[in-house]
Amino acid sequence: MTETTNPLFRKDAYLRDAEAEVIALTPEGGIVLDATVFYPTGGGQPGDSGRITWSGAEMQIATAVKGEAGSVILVPAEPTALPAVGTRVEQHLDWNRRHRHMRVHTALHLLSVVIPLPVSGGSIGVDKGRLDFDMPEAPQDRDAIEEALNALIDRDLEVTEDWISDEELAANPSLVKTMSVMPPMGQGRVRLVRIGTESDQVDLQPCGGTHVARSSEIGRLRLGKIEKKGKQNRRVYVHLDN
Repeated sequence: MTETTNPLFRKDAYLRDAEAEVIALTPEGGIVLDATVFYPTGGGQPGDSGRITWSGAEMQIATAVKGEAGSVILVPAEPTALPAVGTRVEQHLDWNRRHRHMRVHTALHLLSVVIPLPVSGGSIGVDKGRLDFDMPEAPQDRDAIEEALNALIDRDLEVTEDWISDEELAANPSLVKTMSVMPPMGQGRVRLVRIGTESDQVDLQPCGGTHVARSSEIGRLRLGKIEKKGKQNRRVYVHLDN
């Protein structure tokens, strides 16, 4: 299967509904559209859920995953009759779940600012997220980390994107904070997510996920557990307060 899906979420992370055409069905029962608002699992961020409707029919979508050649596969919540190739469908995102993922994802970028250490892993959830740091010793002042995080949020920093070439990224390895996962390369360019602009910039790193437009949208954060995960690693959790 070589069909490509236009990732509408890349241009507008706030787009909740969109019309599209079924261009392929997978042997496992997945649906490929020519364009989608559903973010596929990747970079520690879960795939979106929601529903699609067509000709009086409705199907719940449990998640979305990456397919071949830039396709996005929608995974039905349960086995059922699929819309035929060529069918026009309406997509409806589970917006509350997606928006919470966006808030947590941007929060984790800010956590990597407050704890300026190499990151070896991460995960995003609806209520919390975590980063694994190359951190041999636990932080001495947990309250200071939480205060610094919320201070950045309160600055109402703008979150924007930029693009650089693979060659430019290779020439600037300091942009990559993750030790275990390299940003996707090979397409000729890499997306950067910037928090803050000009003199207010606090973070710039490669990322393919969805983010809120301003840091204040994250809301109040609470620092969670800090777990030891090996000799050199600490796992740090942050929680949304509402």
